[in-house]
Amino acid sequence: MSKYIYSFHEGTKDMKSLLGGKGANLAEMTNIGLPVPPGFTITTKACTKFYAEEKTLWPELKEEIKVHLKEVEESLGKKFSDVENPLLFSVRSGAVFSMPGMMDTILNLGLNDTAVIGLANSTGNERFAYDSYRRFIQMFSDVAMEIPKVRFESLLEDMKENKGVTNDTELSSDDLKELVELFKEVYKEEMNEDFPQDPMRQLELAIEAVFASWNNPRAIIYRKLNDIPHDLGTAVNVQSMVFGNMGDTSGTGVAFTRNPANGENKLFGEFLINAQGEDVVAGIRTPNHIDKLKDIMPEVYNEFIDATKILEEHYKDMQDIEFTIENKKLFFLQTRNGKRTAQAAINVAVDLVEEGLITKEEAILRIEPNQLNQLLHPNFDEKSLKNAEAIAKGLPASPGAASGKVYFNAEDVVKAKNRGERCILVRQETSPEDIEGMISAEGILTARGGMTSHAAVVARGMGKCCVAGCNDIRVDEENKIIKTKTMTLKEGEFISIDGSTGIVYLGEIEKVLPELSGNFGKFMEWVDEFRKLKIRTNADTPKDAAQAVVFGAEGIGLCRTEHMFFDDERIPAVRRMIVSSSLEERKEALDQLLPMQRKDFYEIYKAMGERSVTIRLLDPPLHEFLPTKDEEIKDLSDSMNIDFDELKDRIENIAEVNPMLGHRGCRLAVTYPEIYRMQARAIIEAALDVKNEGFENIKPEIMIPLVGHKKELKYVKDEIVEEISQVFEEREESVEYLIGTMIEVPRACVTADEIAEEAEFFSFGTNDLTQMGFGFSRDDAGKFLSDYEDKNIFTKSPFEAIDRDGVGKLMKIAIELGTKTRPDIHLGICGEHGGDPSSVEFCHVLGLDYVSCSPYRVPIARLAAAQAAIRERTNYNQNDK
Repeated sequence: MSKYIYSFHEGTKDMKSLLGGKGANLAEMTNIGLPVPPGFTITTKACTKFYAEEKTLWPELKEEIKVHLKEVEESLGKKFSDVENPLLFSVRSGAVFSMPGMMDTILNLGLNDTAVIGLANSTGNERFAYDSYRRFIQMFSDVAMEIPKVRFESLLEDMKENKGVTNDTELSSDDLKELVELFKEVYKEEMNEDFPQDPMRQLELAIEAVFASWNNPRAIIYRKLNDIPHDLGTAVNVQSMVFGNMGDTSGTGVAFTRNPANGENKLFGEFLINAQGEDVVAGIRTPNHIDKLKDIMPEVYNEFIDATKILEEHYKDMQDIEFTIENKKLFFLQTRNGKRTAQAAINVAVDLVEEGLITKEEAILRIEPNQLNQLLHPNFDEKSLKNAEAIAKGLPASPGAASGKVYFNAEDVVKAKNRGERCILVRQETSPEDIEGMISAEGILTARGGMTSHAAVVARGMGKCCVAGCNDIRVDEENKIIKTKTMTLKEGEFISIDGSTGIVYLGEIEKVLPELSGNFGKFMEWVDEFRKLKIRTNADTPKDAAQAVVFGAEGIGLCRTEHMFFDDERIPAVRRMIVSSSLEERKEALDQLLPMQRKDFYEIYKAMGERSVTIRLLDPPLHEFLPTKDEEIKDLSDSMNIDFDELKDRIENIAEVNPMLGHRGCRLAVTYPEIYRMQARAIIEAALDVKNEGFENIKPEIMIPLVGHKKELKYVKDEIVEEISQVFEEREESVEYLIGTMIEVPRACVTADEIAEEAEFFSFGTNDLTQMGFGFSRDDAGKFLSDYEDKNIFTKSPFEAIDRDGVGKLMKIAIELGTKTRPDIHLGICGEHGGDPSSVEFCHVLGLDYVSCSPYRVPIARLAAAQAAIRERTNYNQNDK
């Protein structure tokens, strides 16, 4: 018979894939002797079977649950469903990868109309018993039965208003008894039946609800955002309750062993007296800083400090800890590796290496490459800040600088972003239902909540700027306004928020790029020690090239010359070249473009020093450069002294039905070799110019795009070589150069042995290779690829991550055939996949020389390449991270 349940004392931290992260860590804390309320974990294997059983619990599992319930009862001397001294449970999700706030939790399970009296009598605290009961009814109704929680929250708010109190802790036991009856009435209205009184039935429904929450919309969105597989399932942790809401000697809190915003090696956390865990996360009351616990309960504080040190040294990483104090007795409900900003992640990793707790390799593997995006985002310009109007101050919950229009709900933020607007999501406090809006927003501002509230924790995990607990503002979500002491702001007005200081400013503030030094520089030096892949950049301007060098680029893997043609000064000559009716006219236009192109390449060479530069010759279809409006066509006809109607006919004749598969790339050079000859001349003349200025090792790489046939490449290459020879003859000097091709046509992959006879390097253009390999239009696929992902046909769009089984196989064929013909052939990738960490890892496995990506993705690619090399050497399992 299969085993689907493990008691906490049976598991270990290495059983994450079976017990989930929370269950594995509860087991580990139990084993190392920390005070953990006993319980058991229903495995992820059971979750998988739950979905196979049409979302019901099967008889054998129910019997196994009863066996483990009895074990907990015996260990505590209490009974589940006992009316005298009832044993209550929390039921929590626990996925393999941490997904804070994305799935569901139910507390105080086991209470009913008689057990609540027993709880009051056994604890001598009637108020506490009914507070627990009203919480249970609300959470159970929301999570298990999908009754909107706002129905309960509005009753609680009305009660507080009628009684003239601010906090729920000020309500009396009679008030809470009344709330319990009102809550049960809501349940009966919604469900057409009384609130369930059988604790075993409550437990079964709760377990089913937590399993079902694995596939709730916010959990699916979170998994997509963080590249978490959808087939892992969640475990369910059934844990005996300890109570932080028993009075002034009880409480609950969340703490990090280091600061999750900046990595400072100092305990960072918050707690509430007379509360349960959800109160801290939801931000219903403003919590106390963890240091204040030292004054209120010094013995508990000292015990807590000792335990946090044990946990960090045991896990060798910063821990995120949930705890409860019941009548001055400390209990641990969770520990996990804490979510942190990129800045904190780097600082913690470097500190742990220098403290001797982990190796450089372990430090490198702990940083998610895409997290580095956060460090590359701009900050507010100090000069502009001096003139900015500060309108409020809250808690600096997640660092960064953000400006945008104010919107008050997630749906409106998503719509505004789709319109091209930058937004700030403003809420009283966020909840898991806001996840899509949080993803789409530039930043998040909440009126309530602390440094460990939902908004703060999720924002830090996303690397999103957040100011929380801003008591200086009043948020009216219904009327969509913010009120400060001095003004009222309406939806759509601009504000700026500083997540490093907590200050909110009126309007938009200019931003500047951050400096990447200190621990970041040290960490990236370690990264470069281990990686084998070179990292180049895709850059078409000296500015982009220089920025990429700052970020560590070792060359340019793709310089798209067509981007240089759209300049206002050049486009007329480009258009004249395209619509010319004779070779003479075309050459005349090209002669105008030659000095411009030569200057472009000269400045890019200078920006790159003596680093490699691969220049792709003109690639797109010619119609993209041509005017479409009559007034623009008239201007061009006047400049060329051509009749308007005749010119319009020429433009229409150039248009194609399917231009992406039409007259573009090397096909243009077969028809008009003079275009590529001009570009080759400009490339070589610029190289000679910089060589004469001391750049002795300059060696341009000329890339011919869209080749599908050896003879096609040979024809174009011969034209280029002839032009370059003329340049050498004219200037009586020479420079080394390479001529290669972009591998982006499937036929080029399967005939790569022939193409390598002419090509000195291959650069995989994976965007077009994916487009042609799948037969997907890159411009239109977005309309349907989301359906493929939603229906698990694809786990990720093949335009985001290389399709290893198809496109990857074509690449592998091309590499094997190409190197067979030319063993020293240079191999790289220059498609957008070059900045995707999983694709970088695949390129490492294939044995490419380099990947090329946009300047701001260079540090990400460097880290991904180092991780790939370390994993290859150590057989590192990604599930262990």
